[in-house]
Amino acid sequence: MHIFNVAAAVGAICLAALAAGTPPLVRLPHRGKGLEGRFHPTYASAHAPETSRAKDVPPFLRGCVMYQLFTRMFTPEGTFAAARAKLKDLKADGIDIVYLTPHQLADDDPDPKFWSGRQKACKLNNPKNPYRQKDFFAVDLEYGTKEDLKAFVDEAHRLGMKVMFDLVYFHCGPKAVFLKDHPDFIVRNPDGTPKLGDWAFPEMDIANPAVREYLYANMVGFVRDYDVDGFRCDVADMLPVDFWEEGARRCRAVKPDVFLMCEGLKGDDQIAAFDLTYGFYTQWTMVAMLEGKSPASMLEKAWRAQVRDYPRGFHWMRCFENHDFANVNPGQKRKEALYGHELNAAMIATCFLLDGIPMLYNGQEIADASPHSIYANRDHGKWCVDWSRAGDNVAVERRALVRRLTALRHAHPDLFDAPVVWHAVPEPDKAYAFSRPLPDGTTFTLAVNISSEPVSFALPGGKAVSLRPHGFHLGE
Repeated sequence: MHIFNVAAAVGAICLAALAAGTPPLVRLPHRGKGLEGRFHPTYASAHAPETSRAKDVPPFLRGCVMYQLFTRMFTPEGTFAAARAKLKDLKADGIDIVYLTPHQLADDDPDPKFWSGRQKACKLNNPKNPYRQKDFFAVDLEYGTKEDLKAFVDEAHRLGMKVMFDLVYFHCGPKAVFLKDHPDFIVRNPDGTPKLGDWAFPEMDIANPAVREYLYANMVGFVRDYDVDGFRCDVADMLPVDFWEEGARRCRAVKPDVFLMCEGLKGDDQIAAFDLTYGFYTQWTMVAMLEGKSPASMLEKAWRAQVRDYPRGFHWMRCFENHDFANVNPGQKRKEALYGHELNAAMIATCFLLDGIPMLYNGQEIADASPHSIYANRDHGKWCVDWSRAGDNVAVERRALVRRLTALRHAHPDLFDAPVVWHAVPEPDKAYAFSRPLPDGTTFTLAVNISSEPVSFALPGGKAVSLRPHGFHLGE
């Protein structure tokens, strides 16, 4: 159990004043029905998109490729040690940043009152959700020891990769270790019971200066103790941006190039705190295209909506699979199985050719189609990436594509923020095409057919492209 002492009175007073001046979070409603209605910031921003600009990112981020490694399903063992043994393969695939899902001690409270809807619906009966934590400072022995975690980070660094930890600060578990001594660390109802947030977990009282100091100690401790390089911050837009700005400042005082990725959609987040934000508009659209629920033309609309809604130079993380989107219940199938390897490959190529940083998820590099769940592990469901088929034709083809795309991003870091030029196509319901002109005179063009019929058209300059069903063309 982590013993906490509140910081010096001066620091607490300053934090209290900061918290008191923080404007309230204002949740924004959808702009209409359907997919386009979701294209909006989740919370109101104090910075007008047209007149504000995002902070610059550390130079190394520009040419990076990210990989989300969900420890409990990455290997059959579900441990840091087993994952560490496979880091060399990720390095060979061109991965630069390993985003490790939460390693902190998960709350094992079996009371379904404190389970999320998905946790109940999955029927795997695992009380331990990595995103409902009992102790922010402890390593969950499901994955190994502190020494195992440090060895994982050290091996990634030895191979030339960086590591991100996952921070889950909006809520905690009902049996969180600090509640006995600090019952005021969570928001409470008038009758004294915990106020449960969106996922039925107690909400942390981030307006309490002592809570902020507790969490800042957690962040800075990870940097000092594990030499971690960055943080992915869970539902970060549900916490005040000044909390993250101060946390980022303290971490960067220890390690200047610490980078932060925001899971959320708020225009203030990249002014001083975050370097990357989930590209949800394009992510939702790619998923809808896979499902046959969106025309190809919607991708351009999603991209333009992000330009409209966020400060100039905003930086995005592009993916269409992650632990939330790959999450299935027993008997359900993953996107690879439902929509085919070719269409999934086209979406991966799209993530790599758009601006920002691309992210692969747990086994996508071998077109893994085995079921995944936030709640599955070696004791519940025994679900994990099926590495036994890494040598089959589909897996080899996918890995070759991934290595081609990662090499492209490494060779051309200006793809991070070079212009995205969209092209008109004759059948916009079926296909989209865009180019990336780079400062060195190189231009890359991607054309994608999301339909089950062949599509042919001419790209700018007169080059003809013929796309097979669910196929894509990447040309220089």
